[in-house]
Amino acid sequence: MPQQQFSQPPQPRLLEMVRNRLRLKHYSIRTEEAYVDWIRRYLRFHGMRHPREMGAAEIQAFLTSLAVEKNVAASTQNQAFSALLFLYRDVLEMDFPNLIDAVRAKKPRRIPTVLTKEEARRVLDHMPGLHQIMAKLLYGSGMRAMECLRLRVKDLDFEYHQIVVRDGKGMHDRVTMLPETLIVPLQEHLRQVKLLHEEDLRQGYGQVYLPFALAEKYPNADREWGWQYVFPASKLALDPRSNLIRRHHLDESCLQKAIRKAARAVGIIKHVGCHTFRHSFATHLLENGYDIRTVQELLGHKDVETTMIYTHVLNRGGLSVRSPLD
Repeated sequence: MPQQQFSQPPQPRLLEMVRNRLRLKHYSIRTEEAYVDWIRRYLRFHGMRHPREMGAAEIQAFLTSLAVEKNVAASTQNQAFSALLFLYRDVLEMDFPNLIDAVRAKKPRRIPTVLTKEEARRVLDHMPGLHQIMAKLLYGSGMRAMECLRLRVKDLDFEYHQIVVRDGKGMHDRVTMLPETLIVPLQEHLRQVKLLHEEDLRQGYGQVYLPFALAEKYPNADREWGWQYVFPASKLALDPRSNLIRRHHLDESCLQKAIRKAARAVGIIKHVGCHTFRHSFATHLLENGYDIRTVQELLGHKDVETTMIYTHVLNRGGLSVRSPLD
């Protein structure tokens, strides 16, 4: 009697392997999309050859092309390099120990754009409704834009006037301040959000994305009020990972556009965006005499050297040297 033949399950395609590995390591959906896109572009650049057939020389050729032909910024080139490094090290388990220093572009050290206190007030006062609340949170707490958009209801502590920032840059939690002037507006906003959530539940929806394996550990948590986003999107949408209909948080571009529009309207010619309020938060705290280590903790910087860049405003140009013209 002939032995029964068992067919081997099909091997996942390369980009599917990349996505699976990224999710295993809990990378964000934005990073997943960016990494997959860079790997796809790398393969097309080399005529769809398999990456196992290529190595350091091909990586260098691709990154050189980005810098010379595409004229991309150092940060963009570094993101492409990080994607390829992930592909080879984490997915294909290949290593090029001498590649990093030779390829990684050096980011220029730039002084951040900072608004004066008066400029910040003018921009905020010109913003409408919900966008104003969000921008005030950025300026009043030092959060990054995505940290603000990903806030859950349970992360706002009105009694202690603080915000717990979950899974910030580097996958670290931290605590920052909740401005007193925003407590009443936020509470009123949350009353409206709760009505929206209750309507979603009545319609058979009301689920929200939960990080990591929390959805399996707490099966009903994704419908609970505490896990809902503070700033939910206006419409339900299909979750690309789970294929479930959910209400996600607002898109970052909406806030970015609202801030830039307000800055132009009040006559500020500086390049103003969401991150400008974080820069201004740090600089104004230092101007008010707060310790740099305290500011470092509120911002969530791993190294105080990163926070030190905000001392440039305090130096008043030329390290406080008085101009001979004055």
